[in-house]
This record gives sequence, structure tokens and C-alpha cells, in this order.
Amino acid sequence: MADPHLAALEVEVTAVDWAGTLEIESGINTAVSNRNAAADAALNRLHLRPGRCSRTPGATVLVETDTNQSGIHIALAVRTRLAGRTDAGAGSGARQLFKVQLKRGMPLIIEKTAALATSRDYAVSTAGLDALARIDRAAGFAELLARHVDAWGRLWSVFGIELAGRPRSGMALSLQTFHVLTATAAASDDQDAGIPARGLHGEGYRGHIFWDELFVYPMLTLRRPDLTRSLLLYRFRRLDAARDAARRAGFRGAMYPWQSGSDGRDETPTTLFNTRDGDWISDHSYRQRHVGLAIAYSVWRYYQTTGDIDFLTRYGIELLVEIARFFASLATPDETGNRFSIDSVMGPDEFHDGYPGNSGGGVRNNAYTNILAAWVLARAIEAAEVPTGGDRESLWNRLGMDEAELNSWDAISRRLTVVFHSDGVISQFEGYEKLKEFDWEGYQARYGNIGRLDLILQSEGDSTNNYRLSKQADVLMIFYLFSAEELQDIFDRLGYHLRPQQIPRTVHFYLSRTSHGSTLSRVAHSWVLARSNRRKSWSLFRQALDSDLDDTQGGTTAEGIHLGAMAGTVDMVLRCYGGVETRDGALWLHPVLPPGTARCPLSTAVPGSAHQR
Repeated sequence: MADPHLAALEVEVTAVDWAGTLEIESGINTAVSNRNAAADAALNRLHLRPGRCSRTPGATVLVETDTNQSGIHIALAVRTRLAGRTDAGAGSGARQLFKVQLKRGMPLIIEKTAALATSRDYAVSTAGLDALARIDRAAGFAELLARHVDAWGRLWSVFGIELAGRPRSGMALSLQTFHVLTATAAASDDQDAGIPARGLHGEGYRGHIFWDELFVYPMLTLRRPDLTRSLLLYRFRRLDAARDAARRAGFRGAMYPWQSGSDGRDETPTTLFNTRDGDWISDHSYRQRHVGLAIAYSVWRYYQTTGDIDFLTRYGIELLVEIARFFASLATPDETGNRFSIDSVMGPDEFHDGYPGNSGGGVRNNAYTNILAAWVLARAIEAAEVPTGGDRESLWNRLGMDEAELNSWDAISRRLTVVFHSDGVISQFEGYEKLKEFDWEGYQARYGNIGRLDLILQSEGDSTNNYRLSKQADVLMIFYLFSAEELQDIFDRLGYHLRPQQIPRTVHFYLSRTSHGSTLSRVAHSWVLARSNRRKSWSLFRQALDSDLDDTQGGTTAEGIHLGAMAGTVDMVLRCYGGVETRDGALWLHPVLPPGTARCPLSTAVPGSAHQR
């Protein structure tokens, strides 16, 4: 953690009840393949070209290779030292072989240090030379370990969470925190890195970037806002790719893909392997346009929390404007001309890619999409007004903005359609109330784990499009993202009167119709229930906390941890149970400690924040 380019390992071997020759083989595996994701078995598992090995006069082996698609040059230098030995050992290529005579009770310490460099690093002549220079400068294991421990100690003083009276939950939270920090803590403005859904080491989804960052940023922003800033810049650097995607689809602005590749291109698969019957089925997830809304939401929340006007004016406004343009161009007037609609999309649910008999066509007026789009349009207008004088004129000219465009956004943000059931429940999308109820008890009795009802029903010749069900929180996501006061303001702006009793009624309706096929779902549901049913909230929180510890989804953890859910559980303790909220230029505190928790000490400093009170 003190130097992300280095890794080190120390092994101590003791001859307890024998004496003789010990052989130690140390090297670099040049035939790494990705074989942990069952759904990718038919795809290319080798991502590196054959390596080129060399050895230095010292005990160092160097392997250089290239990624086979993007052509990134990678060099790994490994130094192996044995206590009392200075030779480089025997062997060839990437392997070193040492032979040591051990006496009974004699310990041997083996120290292995690795240095990694790539062609994407700064101040590098060649990756190979840089890796060798780094390994040459690297201290011994004891010093490296001390620096590593010190670096983690500094991070833990900011990110550590203590749950009094709940040791197992506290341990699990520490594990979640550890995984999130390994994937994000090395971020900086000059490092081009995003947040893969399965972290840095998970093979699931082939490293693609989804919307999971929405659940990660809050955990980082309150403690290390510089990390959030760096990770948001990853999205800004791919803004041109999103603009191009929107243009090719016939829209304005920027259309961020559901699954994003390294250069921002759309990598969303068009087919999905059904492990139940061995069939490949059509996948229309590309219709999940709400990724852009999540990015815009995160940009504004970051600005609200930190007051980072430099980020907003240099990057944030442009992101907000281009995402607002896209959703404004998606919105079309309805037949009456009084409202706008957004058609042919998928919400976070994922179980509804269309209507009965029209799979893949998307749905109309998804509540989550429309409500968040209305909020983003209003925030884009607000952000565009932040610069003053010549700065505003320069920005508006560069982005081709004018008052007429802002007026059109204002109109759409006040008249997007939200559909309600006859009893006032917010409808997931237009027509949802007309769908059939699902036999939850029957399917749970037959299948046990019914998280992936889409695969179960498809194998039976049926479709989730026919039923009132959800894979994960969809409508309830709006209660996760916004406080009750903020939601009231949004609905007032849209011209709808949201009565207090509609919120618990809506929550209850969807709680009983969600399969929790995503690890993110229980995080959102736990949050929504925190103030109305703390015991149920804590139960769902514990399930989310254990999702990777116990591999509750039945084998998915082997493909990589679920970074968004891990960050979400940590954030639950801080912002939901701890009651820490940032909005309207102030820090709000309204804790709701879970039952049985006496206290919940938290680190809540916002370094450099202009909005601390």
C-alpha cells in the first residue's frame, strides 16, 4: 500500500525433525489464464502474449510481455533472496532454483520481492528498465512491511469503523473496507482507473465498468474526496466515447454504456448463458441508460460534499451538461402535450426488458429513470449557472449552450411522467400494475434460491416480463439516493403531490416482490427500511454483509467479490445508521443505530471541505 508498484513475500522454513537438502523454486508464471468465470468458458482466457525472460547478474528475473488486445507493455522484475546467500541460483527462463543444506531445527528465511511497471506509467523510458530500477531501489522485506503497515494504519485511522457489541459484523465490515481500499486507495488524478464491479482481481464481467461506483463513492467522499475526484475523472476522460455513442444512436449529449470497456466503448454482451439449461438467450441490458444518471448524481454529490469548485468548473459541469442533453433528447411529449415520456429503456430491475410478448423492446416511463433524469436536468441548470462573468461565457460557448436549451431542460424536468397504481403506489413503469402476480411460495419451494428468476423462467419457456417482480431494488432506489425532503421537492417540481403514506405503501409493495438477484439489492432495501423497521433493516444488512463471506448467490464469489455491495454495507453504517448526510451546504446528523448496538464511532472528517460546519 506504500508503493503500489511493489509486492513482497517472506517465508520461513524450519527443519523440525530432519536434516538434508531443501530445494526452493522461485519464479514468474508466464502462462496466466483467466479460468474462474464459468460463463466465459468459451471466450479467450489468455490476455497476455508469450513473455520474454531475462536475468540480471543479481538474483533478479525480468519478464516482459504485452496485453493481446490493447498492446499495453508490462514488465515484472522479481528478486529472490535467501538468508546468508548472495548467488542468483540455478534454473533458466523465469525460474530460479536454490539448494540449501539444512540442519535439524535450522530456520531458513526466503524473501521474494516483485516490481511491476507498464507502458502507461509516467516518467518511464521502457517498462523493463523501470521495473529493474524499482527492484534495485526496493528495501528489504522488513522495511517494506513496516511501510506497508504504516500506510494501512493511516488509511484505517480514516476509514475504520467500530460496531460496539457486534464483533462478527465489525470483522465483516473491516473485510469489506479492506477490499474497497485495495481497489481504490492508490487512485490519483494522473492515474486512469475506474471501479470494476468485481474489484481488481475478480474475473467476472471481464473487468467491465458498470454503475457500481454509485455505491462506492459515498464511502470515499466523506473521508478521502481526492479518491472520488480521481475516479470521476476516469468517466470524464471517456466523455467523447459517450458522445459518439449517443450520436450514433441518434441522440444528443453523452450516452454512457451499461458495460464499459477500457476506452469507454460499449462492451455489453448481446447474449447471456443460462447455466440451468445450457442455452444462450438474448441480453438487452444495453437499454439500461441510467448509468449516465448515476455518474451525474455522483458528480453533484461530490461537489455538494466538498465544495470543489475547480472540479465542477473544469470537469463536472461538462459531464452534467452532456448527460442532461442525452436524457432531454430521450424525452418526448406525450399525446396530450402536457407531459414528457422516456421510452424503450430498462431500469435497474433487469428482469423487465420489455412487455409481455415484446421482449427486448424496453419499457416506458420507468420511475427510477424519469425521477433521476428530472433531478439531473435541474442540477445541470444549477451547475451551468455557477461560473460567472467571462468564465461562464467561455464555458457556454465551448459547450454550445444557450438560455433556450436550459429553458427546455427546465420544462422537461418539471413535466416528466411518473405513473402511479390505483392505490397510490409508485409504479415501476407504465403498465407494471397490469402484470400478473407471481407464485413466490411455489417457486421457492421448488428451487430454493430464486435470485435469478430470469434464468429459471426462461428454462421453463416463460418470462419475467409477464410478472410483478424485480431482480433488485428499482423504484426503491429513489429512496436510497434521496432523503424524504429531497424526494418531496422533486415530486413537487414534477407537479405530483407525494403524500406521506405513499412512501411506506410503495416500500411494502416492492419489498415483497423482489428476488434479490443482485448483491446490491439488500443494501438498498436495508437502507430504505432503516427508519421504519430497524430489525428488518438489520436483517437485510447482515445478508448483504455476508453475501461474499458466505457466497450466498451460489458460486459467484469465485468470479470476484462484489465491490459495490461491499462499499454499500460500509456506507450503510456511516450515512444511514450513523446518520451522516451532506446537503444544502451543511453536514446533517440524524443517527438510527441498529437494535443492540450501543455506539457507533465513525470517522467523518471531510478534508478540505468548504461545507464543514
